[in-house]
Order: sequence, then C-alpha cells, then structure tokens
Amino acid sequence: MTYDKVLTERIGRLLRRRSGFAEKKMFGGVGFLHHGNMCVGVWNFSLVVRLGKEQHDETMAHPHAGPFDITGRAMKGWALIEPAGIATEQALEDWVGRTAK
Repeated sequence: MTYDKVLTERIGRLLRRRSGFAEKKMFGGVGFLHHGNMCVGVWNFSLVVRLGKEQHDETMAHPHAGPFDITGRAMKGWALIEPAGIATEQALEDWVGRTAK
C-alpha cells in the first residue's frame, strides 16, 4: 500500500518533540502511538485522527473531514482528513494538536 511519506515526516517533526510517541507501520499506512495507543496516522494521502466520540459530529462538519472507514464500517471518534485540510503546516498542527496531547 502506498502512503504519503512526506505527510508522515511532517507529523513526525511535530511529535518528535513530545515524549511517549512512537511511529509504527499499520493498516497499510503509518500510525503514531502515544504510550501505545494510536492517536494520529497516515492512510493513503490523508491524515487519520482519533478524537473523542463527543467531538465526532463537530469534526464531520469540517469541509475536509470524513469518516475513517477502511473496512466498510466507519469508526466513531475517528476521522479521515483529506489532503486539502492539512495543506499548511498550521492546519496539520491544529489537527494533530486536537488528538496528540
């Protein structure tokens, strides 16, 4: 599976400054884990973010956000952010900051 290695590096630069994070190949992409739990990742050319279930509706209202569904069943509390939604470093940092605390 092809995944965006540039996006992976962009995320890595944001998280390397923080303790408790690890990078791991998973689900055909790359996941970033915080103390063993995935919180953000790259799938194809999109960003995967784990958000609280209470933030799901708000996140889905974002124009570049959609459900994280790679198995035919969307995962509530997770979102897939299209490349247009993370085109700038500030936008990527904002999305990563929502999940990687």
